[in-house]
Amino acid sequence: MITTQAAVSDTRGSFSIQDIAVGEPGPGEVAVQVKASGICHTDYDSMNWDRPVLMGHEGAGVVTAVGDGVTVCGVGDKVLLNWAIPCMDCLMCHRGHHNLCSVNNTVTAANPQGHARPESALLNDKPIERSFALGSMCGHTVVREAAIIPIHVDIPWASACIIGCGVMTGYGSAVNSGKVGAGDNAVVIGCGGVGLNAIQGCRIAGANRVIAIDLSETRLEMAKQFGATHTILAKREDAGLLNAAKEVEVLCGGIGADVAVEATAVPALGAAPLAMIRSGGTAVQASGIEQEITIDMNLFEWDKVYINPLYGGCRPTIDLPILLDLYAKGELLLDEMISKQYALDDLGQAFDDMHHGRIAKGVIMFD
Repeated sequence: MITTQAAVSDTRGSFSIQDIAVGEPGPGEVAVQVKASGICHTDYDSMNWDRPVLMGHEGAGVVTAVGDGVTVCGVGDKVLLNWAIPCMDCLMCHRGHHNLCSVNNTVTAANPQGHARPESALLNDKPIERSFALGSMCGHTVVREAAIIPIHVDIPWASACIIGCGVMTGYGSAVNSGKVGAGDNAVVIGCGGVGLNAIQGCRIAGANRVIAIDLSETRLEMAKQFGATHTILAKREDAGLLNAAKEVEVLCGGIGADVAVEATAVPALGAAPLAMIRSGGTAVQASGIEQEITIDMNLFEWDKVYINPLYGGCRPTIDLPILLDLYAKGELLLDEMISKQYALDDLGQAFDDMHHGRIAKGVIMFD
């Protein structure tokens, strides 16, 4: 067993940094020395789950050992950690919805099988669950082989680790789910980490106009760096962003955008993308709003589609290598997205910076 430090949630809205013991990988499992872990709102939410977990679900690192039968990687390989672990054999996987696997996925499976053996992560000699079957806010972790994506390009650890959630969610929500295409007019509501990646997804897909909407002028300036062609400064008193929607309509020639992506996680804005799109357009709710909301059905007129994708419709073995290639080509901006790097002991400050909008994306770095 290796002793290493990890961020451990306490179910009461807080966490502690504790020593845990990490064991060798079993059959079909991979041991990884984590080099970097992204900081996400979901990690913050995990502190209020009904059981303690090893926190973190965006990670990258070096393979230190492999179990029997593992073929996707070898010792010394650089890898991404992917939390949406497909089995490739269930109905969802067969139909191409690898992000919705009904066997392994910790979000969509009734009895998730994507975890590595419980005894390979011990806190006080008792097994502890890894968040999203990864637990990346930890110096070492053991995961299933299907959680591993080899890194085949030259990329810093900080930039690599964020691909496995925030980057994929934003980019995929625009490109995979919203199907933004060349010449389209697109809107992104909210210019945090997910929103900025949706913006650059629209840019890479060849959108004609990419309209960014946010309450912060600073974030709107950042949005321009990632591909926004137009910006709208939102107002808190603009209920449902209906006034902003009128500005979008004018910018799009009087008919609204082809695709609108919501990336604010504000329940009151759950219906906002519907107000931004033309008839026959697509509204994408990318931020994971799960609260009950009320929607005026007039917003659906006419032939509008509203989709709530998980992880940007990610097919891990297909889409994550594509993102790595786009980075290598200079098309996907990742280095520019990392506002600050933190030590594990500074996780509390990182969460505070995230909630107060001081950073686009923060990353925990390990030695």
